[in-house]
Amino acid sequence: MSVLYRICCTFVSVTAELNISEIRHKIACLISIEGGHSIDSSLPALRMFYQLGVRSMALTHNCNTPAESSSKLYNVYQRQNNSLTHFGKAVVEEMNRLGMIVDLSHSSWDTAWAVLNHSKAPVIFSHSSSYSICSHSRNVPDWLLNELKRNRGLIMVNLHNNFISCKDKANISNVADHFDHIKKVIGAESIGIGGDFDGALSFPQGLEDVSKYPALIQELLHRNWTENELADVLRRNFLRVFEEVERVRDVLHSNHPSEVQIPVEEVQNPCRLVLRPPSKRKERPFNQSPSSRAQFGPPCLLIWPMVLLLSIIFSIE
Repeated sequence: MSVLYRICCTFVSVTAELNISEIRHKIACLISIEGGHSIDSSLPALRMFYQLGVRSMALTHNCNTPAESSSKLYNVYQRQNNSLTHFGKAVVEEMNRLGMIVDLSHSSWDTAWAVLNHSKAPVIFSHSSSYSICSHSRNVPDWLLNELKRNRGLIMVNLHNNFISCKDKANISNVADHFDHIKKVIGAESIGIGGDFDGALSFPQGLEDVSKYPALIQELLHRNWTENELADVLRRNFLRVFEEVERVRDVLHSNHPSEVQIPVEEVQNPCRLVLRPPSKRKERPFNQSPSSRAQFGPPCLLIWPMVLLLSIIFSIE
């Protein structure tokens, strides 16, 4: 976190009191946490991250938290008919109170549905695509897109090949198919670009990095997207969501910080102590004592950095 904060201070505008009014007419970056395991089921930790400048958090990554992950990598911390626990709801409520964006990428569909019906503020899928175009569990089905529309939230299309074509290879046309389908279902005002260049490994030919975004925009123009719609996709949709999240924060300003605590039995699960994905863990780590398991590092951070730059650099008019 400290390294990222220094980078932001050196190269872009950053402040622990960042809000939407401060990033207009500037180039800015938004700090986000990928995976609620990073707060280790602690609302004070969530508030600490907010004070450090974090403005978005995904409720899950590749393991279950008090919210359910879309990943099936781990067979621990499983539960039936409880995709968003009482404490998980408390996390959503506290994020609403703080003005922190709830990110549903990596969440299961049931968790996403539960959050969409519980959050007072719009939410985002920061890097997910259309399940109708590519039937991967990380993508979002149409019925859930309609719930997102009612929430006034945003889906930011992931560019990873496996989520675009459900194959190892993809092209710009495949990506544009996702944009076209989501636009048809919920409109251009609910779409952004998710990238995932900091996490995924393979990308469509011609979209290997952010410098290739103009090629995607050109493809969408050829498909009769208007310049106004594309301006929404590139920046205005996200800024609208950010503004609405902060309006909810302002409405809730008189609410006291939540003191809800997670039941002890809900945190006694080995996923909290696993750093590596299953294929790269040491053999049988779940059968080791707590002291020996601790060598696997912070709670379930896997191979990704705990705190990420959300995959947008805002160039605001």
